Amino acid sequence: MNPLFDPLLAASAVAQKGPIKPLGHHELLLILLELALLLLVSRGLGEFMRRIKLPPVVGELLAGVLLGPSVFGWLLPNLQEHIFPKIQAQSDLLSVVSWLGVLFLLVVTGLETDLNLIVRKGKTALVISLGGIVIPFATGLGLGWFLPESFLVNPSHRLIFSLFIATAMSISAVPVIAKVLMDLKLIRRDIGQVTLAAGMTDDTIGWILLSVVSGLASSGKFDFQTVFRSVGGAVLFLGIAFTIGRSLMSSVFRWVDNHIGGPTASLSALLILALSAAAFTHTLGIEAALGAFVTGILAGQSPRFSREAGLTLELITSGFLAPIFFATAGLKVDLLQILNPQTLGIGLVVLAVACFGKFTGAYIGSRIGGLSHWEGIAMGSGMNARGAMEIIVATIGVSLGVLNPQMYSIIVMVAIVTSLMAPPLLRWSLSKVTMSDEEVQRLEQEQQASRSFIKRIRRILMPTQGGPNVKLAAQLVSHLAHQNPVEVTVLFAKSDKKAKTKSANAVATAVKDTTAETAIATVTEKFHLPAESLLESKVESGSNKAEVILKEACKGYDLIVIGATERQRSRGALFSLLVDRVVQEAPCATMVVKSNLSEAEEETDLAAYHKIGHILVPTSGTEYSQHAVEVASTIATQTGATVTLVNVVNRTQQEYILFEQQTMTSVTDIAQKIVDQQAEVGRGLGASVKTAILTGSPELEIVKFADVNQVDLIVMASSVRTVSGRAFFGHRTDAILNKAPCPVAVITLAANTTSC
Repeated sequence: MNPLFDPLLAASAVAQKGPIKPLGHHELLLILLELALLLLVSRGLGEFMRRIKLPPVVGELLAGVLLGPSVFGWLLPNLQEHIFPKIQAQSDLLSVVSWLGVLFLLVVTGLETDLNLIVRKGKTALVISLGGIVIPFATGLGLGWFLPESFLVNPSHRLIFSLFIATAMSISAVPVIAKVLMDLKLIRRDIGQVTLAAGMTDDTIGWILLSVVSGLASSGKFDFQTVFRSVGGAVLFLGIAFTIGRSLMSSVFRWVDNHIGGPTASLSALLILALSAAAFTHTLGIEAALGAFVTGILAGQSPRFSREAGLTLELITSGFLAPIFFATAGLKVDLLQILNPQTLGIGLVVLAVACFGKFTGAYIGSRIGGLSHWEGIAMGSGMNARGAMEIIVATIGVSLGVLNPQMYSIIVMVAIVTSLMAPPLLRWSLSKVTMSDEEVQRLEQEQQASRSFIKRIRRILMPTQGGPNVKLAAQLVSHLAHQNPVEVTVLFAKSDKKAKTKSANAVATAVKDTTAETAIATVTEKFHLPAESLLESKVESGSNKAEVILKEACKGYDLIVIGATERQRSRGALFSLLVDRVVQEAPCATMVVKSNLSEAEEETDLAAYHKIGHILVPTSGTEYSQHAVEVASTIATQTGATVTLVNVVNRTQQEYILFEQQTMTSVTDIAQKIVDQQAEVGRGLGASVKTAILTGSPELEIVKFADVNQVDLIVMASSVRTVSGRAFFGHRTDAILNKAPCPVAVITLAANTTSC
């Protein structure tokens, strides 16, 4: 019989003796009162700490101390005992909520863990992390070995106790470090990035160590077989998680997004996976917390995981479960015990050893890793913060019977004091660190990237009914996909309108199926996507094709790329009615592609690839114009094309003097500054960019310039307006779309962000 199921069978045998009683009225009343009181005090003190620039976790921990025997129990012992009775069953109810707080907190921490950052700063972060693990572990092991027996639950298990203390000394608190760096606006600085990467590496190694020590504590003995089983279990889980698990999780979130959709479904999927992984690691004899933490990391890397779901989970955790967990941890702290001379003395020794080991280890690792003296001090100051992670370790230690109340109170005290020390020490040390020219340039590039339209595109929807426009659109998307990995979904939309007769319906269905396959194949054969991008196709039906496309677009796409289908255009409409409606009601940005090639050119040019050697971008310096510059520059970077940015001065000198009180020279200077500024954006994306100032009617001058200079593609951006039920970009954009001698792509921002 599998020992995993023994407790379940035993519980089943007990249950058969009589019906299971529901939770009693008094027990339910107490747990509701306990949760309300813990949440009120912990959130109140947490907000107070935030106001005075300290980590909120300190206030949440102090809330438990205030409501525990130290203050509440000392002032009103009878009332405190009545609300928080020392009854195992009642304590278990609170422990369940507390453990959910632990697991949810680790999932959120995992979501915020950037593996790419760890890899990018890998060598330096690993050296710092090893220094921050090895030295504190060694000093903690020595401390545990020489502590008085009165601080041990079982003196015969001193080695396991010492290993647990060593592990507790090695942990850092990434959430506390990250919060301080964010408050100081240093999180994107080199020192901030290295500190986070080292902290994440440190915590990952720490969780593996904790899992091994927990396995030893569960077995109650130290032998190589137990160590091998614990280490093997951790390595097995991590190996499965970061190979098969990564692909499996991406597939799960993709399936959920495709078939259900919405942040609620994404959140439910995450919690199911996290709780299952936690149960799996617990079954392997390693800590359940590791399973939740790794699940969060993998979910954060999945492109189809809803960021809104992650934010919702973070709000639930930080607003409810985490404060309950920290306050519950504080409930077990008895300050009266800590104030005992012997306990206080030992507590100060433990605090000193914890600070010395972590600070020294991180400083030495920083210097070996090539950081400066002040950067090393900043690294030691940040890594010394224990915060939430130390509380989790202490909670696990109590649950495993490794820590007694005295030692538990000391470790919680270390977590609180080191978290209080970190912010002022980091502020002081980081003020001494100066930025290099390379770092200044990187920060400027990151600031540009944060405002970039093209770098935010991760999912592209491409409706198709076949035809030359969508073929050209597929080619342009292939070029855009080289800027960042994207997921492209080719969609064939069908209408559900029924044929009049059964036989006619069967024939129509067969024709539609063939049409769908042909339309999708026409597009997919034009794609040349990089290996890290994903291409999928689907056929969906609805009351009409436009509604099918718009419904799919609500599933988290960043861009809709659609062919203009000009041959099906209705009278008075810029495009077909379908394209017009999609452009008007799209919940995300759209790019409409119009080939403007003759039938002979389409047959020869688009049979292979439309050659793009010169791209023209009309710009007026607006945000819309910059989007067009980014798209054109990205395409040019991949094709080797030249981008020309033009600004058209469209009034006579007399008109400027009369209406604007400006001369033609001053207006031309402004136009030159506009194109020069946006040229820098294009060059930042790797494109070869030229500029030109034209004078006259914008639409005529742009069409003339494109014809004379043999432009292969015009990329424009415009806001969409609805006029008489049709999509309207403005007379100039409409004229260029219809009269240009080459293909045109028009980009618009979301016209209707509330349509979903």
